[in-house]
Order: sequence, then structure tokens, then C-alpha cells
Amino acid sequence: MRVSLAHPRELGAPELNRWRALQEAHEGFDNPFLSPEFTVTVGELRDLVRVAVIYDGADIVGFFPFERHPLGIGKPVAAGLTDAQGLVHAKDVEIDPHRLLRLCGLSVYEFDHLVSGQPMLAVRHERHPSPIIDLRDGYETYTAFLREHSGKTYKTTLAKQRKLEREAGAIRHDYATSDVAPLHTLIGWKAEQYRRTGRTDRFAHRWIVELVERLQATDTEHFAGVLDMVHAGDVPIAGHFGLRTRTTLVGWFPAYDTAYAKYSPGLIHHLAMAERAAESGIQVIDMGRGQKEYKDKLKNGEYEVAEGRVATAGPVAGVHWLMRVPVRKTRATVLANPVLHRTADRVLKTFGRLRTALQS
Repeated sequence: MRVSLAHPRELGAPELNRWRALQEAHEGFDNPFLSPEFTVTVGELRDLVRVAVIYDGADIVGFFPFERHPLGIGKPVAAGLTDAQGLVHAKDVEIDPHRLLRLCGLSVYEFDHLVSGQPMLAVRHERHPSPIIDLRDGYETYTAFLREHSGKTYKTTLAKQRKLEREAGAIRHDYATSDVAPLHTLIGWKAEQYRRTGRTDRFAHRWIVELVERLQATDTEHFAGVLDMVHAGDVPIAGHFGLRTRTTLVGWFPAYDTAYAKYSPGLIHHLAMAERAAESGIQVIDMGRGQKEYKDKLKNGEYEVAEGRVATAGPVAGVHWLMRVPVRKTRATVLANPVLHRTADRVLKTFGRLRTALQS
């Protein structure tokens, strides 16, 4: 195994085409966060992004995109934002993860959404479900599943949509729109949601706003940013910005106007999005790891992602373990326990309300 390190902007057409070919040859890599376009776009905004091009003899057999932080700490590209992480590589290729880290100048590589079938994956790593909307048999088959397994939710959502139309105007759905104005409306809703629920506002970072703007402007056969908005009359009430490959759409930034909360606009939007996505050739909507009530109501399948780290022997890896692993295990314990999870969520929401009140 030989490795050549490059900044994403240094990759030429042959490397990018090979990356796409490897990605499309493996169903497990069919996620836009693993696409070269995503890494290249993030690399335009963050200089710490690197790509390890992996060779077997003269042949390129894999790509390992990562961020190199101080002391040789490696993280996924756009760490904290992505729901799919890892290498894109040829089938049956043998890659020693520890040797790969050394060749990349890394002491540690930590991850929280590592996809299946990765050389980085070890037995000790924690596994988590990542719910999906499976549209491979069509939208009608999906809604039939909902009627059988989430019948009350499905019927109630349709009833609320009819009520919304009577009281606020006809429902209009703009799917895959290139208009920037609704994108900033969505960002405003999402930023307010982060503050309201006590979470960190990701859009307080200008580079993340610019990343989303650049990805919305990207539209190719292999990869695109997808913005869709649902309106009642002429008023936007809910929307989502995500990314797609040919056949997979990832849920990324869903949000809605809380003034319409009683109508369940998020559920109305997700059903509309699933229908239009299926019409455009999308087979899977990956909603991403995380326990959310709306995901439980809408999912009809799930993938699996892993959380953990790979480390070489040395003092940096030891210090990193002390700083990160106990905290991660504590968080995992809280998320796995429904009582602890609900308590933590209430505390965060209370903090969010207090923070909003003080800022006002």
C-alpha cells in the first residue's frame, strides 16, 4: 500500500473520476457525504482538509478524506455535520488502518458516523441505527407501509394538511429549487431551533452558511444540493436542505416555521419530499443517526453507523483517549437510556428558553 496526500483542490479529473467509480461500485458508499464533490467543496473553505489517495502498485484503490487537526488528530471532513464517514475503496482491497494513519501523519482518527464495510471498523466500536425511508419499491408501497405500521400518524398528518389548506391556503411544494431566498429562510428557522432547544447554532459559523450556499449551487448527475420548501398559499412553512447522489438523498437540515407547529408541518413536508424524491429517481432517504420522534414515525428501514476511534501507539493517542473516550461513553449511556435522554433533552430546552429570554 502506498499513499499520496493531497489537498482536495489538487485532485485532477482522473482521481475524481476514479473516486466516483469506486463509490458507485459499492452500495455501502452510496451517500453524498462520501462523494468527491462534498470533500472538494469543504476543502474550498477549510484548509485543514486532506485526501489520502491509496495505491496498490500503479492502481488507485481508495480515497480517505479527513481533516488534520493539531497534534495529528484526524477527524472526518466537516466533522460534526456529516452522517456518513470513512474511506471509499475497491472491494476486497486490504488496508491496514494503523499503517494508513501513520502514512497520513495522524496519531488518532475519531468518527461518529462510520459507514459499514470499513477497514477502520473494529468489534469494540459502538454501533448505532441510522433510520431511512426506503423508496426502492416506490412511494405508494412506502405509504402502504405507513398506513399499516404508523396508521394513526399517517392519517392525522393528512387530516392536518387538509386543515392547513382550509385555514392558510393551498399547499405548494417547490422541490430542488435553486432560489437562494428560501434557503436563508430555512437557515433562519434552523438557527432558531438550535437556540430554542439549547443546542449549538451551527449557522453562527459563517463557513457553514457558505458551504450550504455553495452546495445548493451544485447540480450534477452524480451529486447535488437539494432544497425543497412547502408553502401554504404564498407563505413558506417548512423545508429541508440535503444532498443527493443519483439514488440517495440525505436528510441534513429540516426545519419549519413554529407559527404553524399545530399542523405538524415537518411531517407534511417529509411526506411531500419523499413523493417528489421518488419521482426524481431517489431510492433511499437517509435521515441520519439520532433518536427523533419524527424519524421513528417515518422510517421503514435503517442502516448502521459506528462511533469510535482508531489510534496508533503514542502519548498523543493516550491524551486523546483521556479527553474524549469517557465523555463519549457517558453521552452514549445517556442517549441509550430513554429516561436519561428525556431528562437531558428537557434540561437543554430549558437552557435554550433561558438563553433566548436573556438575549431578548
